[in-house]
This record gives sequence, C-alpha cells and structure tokens, in this order.
Amino acid sequence: MYTYYPAITPNAEYQLPVDDIHTLYVEESGNPNGLPVIFLHGGPGAGCSADHRRFFDPEIYRIVLFDQRGAGRSTPHAELVNNTTAHLIGDIERIRQFLNIDKWVVFGGSWGATLALVYAEAYPEAVLGLIVRGVFLGRDQDLRWTFQEGASYIFPDYWQEFYTFIPEDERHDLVNAYYKRLTGDDELVRMAAAKTWSLWEGQCLALQPNPEAISHFVDPFFAISLARTECHYFVNRCFLKPNQILTDLPKIQHLPGIIIHGRYDMVCTLDNAWLLHQAWSGSELNIVRDAGHSASEPGTTSALVEATQTMAKRLARNF
Repeated sequence: MYTYYPAITPNAEYQLPVDDIHTLYVEESGNPNGLPVIFLHGGPGAGCSADHRRFFDPEIYRIVLFDQRGAGRSTPHAELVNNTTAHLIGDIERIRQFLNIDKWVVFGGSWGATLALVYAEAYPEAVLGLIVRGVFLGRDQDLRWTFQEGASYIFPDYWQEFYTFIPEDERHDLVNAYYKRLTGDDELVRMAAAKTWSLWEGQCLALQPNPEAISHFVDPFFAISLARTECHYFVNRCFLKPNQILTDLPKIQHLPGIIIHGRYDMVCTLDNAWLLHQAWSGSELNIVRDAGHSASEPGTTSALVEATQTMAKRLARNF
C-alpha cells in the first residue's frame, strides 16, 4: 500500500485574472523543472486542499493546483456568471500558457475527471497523459442516480433529510428545486439548502463514515460554493452535449490513461469508469475493491499515488 507523500508548501502562488469578473487562485509546488501535472478538483465548486499536492512525488513533478471559478480561494466566491465548462477549459489552457508549460499530465477526480477528459479532448496536443478517478461522464442517468433516484435506495436514512427539505409538489425534479432556493434572494434559505445539499453528498462519499469530512462539507463557506456551483452545472447538463465525452474519445485514443474507481462508489457508479475504459484503448482500469468515491480512502489513495509513479515512468522517455 502506498500513502500520501509528505506535506509540502507551494513554491509560488498567483492570482490570475481570467475575465472582468473572475480571478483564479493558482499555485505551483514540487520540482520547478519536473514533469508538469495539473490537478483538477471536484464538485464543481469544491476547491483544492493541501493534501492534493501529496499524490505526486515532489522531486519528480512540477505540481500545479488551481481553484476553479467560484471555488476555494478564487474570487468572487460562489459566482455563477461566466461559469461554464467551456470557461473552465479555457482557464486550464490559460494557466498552461501563463506558466510556459508545453505539455502536461492532467489529473482529476469526480467532476475533475469530467473536466480532465473534456479538456484533453479539446486540447489533445497539450496533454501527455491522464489520471482520472471516480469518473463522472455527466450523463442524465448519472445526475438522476445521485440527486433523484438511485443512491437514495442505498442511503435512505441520509436521503430523508435531502428529500424532505423540498416541498412534495417539487420533488419530481430535486436539482431544479434546490437550484431555485440556492439562487433565490433569501439568504437563510440559500444557506439551509446549501448545507442540506452538501451534507447529502458528503454522507455518500466513503465506505466508512468520516466525521471530519462531514464537518468540512457542512462548513458554510464550502457548502455554498459546492451546492450553488453543482446545481448551476447540473441544471445545465454540465454544459455538455449528450454523451459528449465518449463521442469525442477518438481524439485522445493515443494518450495513455489510468482510470481509478471505487467498487462501491455511490456518488459516481462504476459503469462510468467501465464504459470509459472499454472505449479508450490507451487506458488501464484499476477498480479499488474496498472503496467508495472519496480520494482519501486508503485503497484509492494508494492507487492514485501508484498511478502518478507509473505515469512518470511511462513518460520518462518523452520528457
């Protein structure tokens, strides 16, 4: 079993304006002359943490983290204007150019995996390889599983609070019902909806309950950006065409990819990773037998650290 690399601090931090509204938090750590990798966080709206640097050997990798629009240390917080998948793809490319990086490894989990794949399909010439975890293809059935009907059968006790927060006559479309409240004028209702939404997701993340993670998910600063941004993306079908990721997969068939997915992932079901692997000849799939969705579960952490080592060895000749 592998575990996180020791904690490190950034070598450099930037506030990068990307339009008249949004400024992104960007950081670099590890080896300034190493193999470049960009970490794409989940949500959307979750932001990065210090542990996200720790999947990578700091002697080998030049590690780039950034908080996506409206998330973490990027400003304005929880802003939905000019916040779409196309904007995020453009931001990633803007960061690559800003840092004078020719090509890089793209690493993402959950929504970050979605974004990694869509970015690679848009800019395959800028990508050396991909590591994706807890794959989310952004299909209608994926949204329904988590936020309408599916995971509700696995966690009926947790679902009760999420479901009954919405009046009965609106429960046929919970994402839109929550979005109405998360974007409304009543601040108390917005925060209550955000905490309820975020708590539901946090409770479904892992095989074993994690009180520290749950506490993080109901923190008001985190909950409002996660819930508002996720709802914004989900009511807009993630700003993707139907089945876009698999349809555009021929654009990245030549790229090496490592897919990691927990067997018992109740947020993004395993069929997401399975279908991606079946359609992507350049990929390998590691199903973690004793894990759910969270990257911090021991088996998944070990698989991710091993994947970064494998990718570095694989790319050694080309870098």
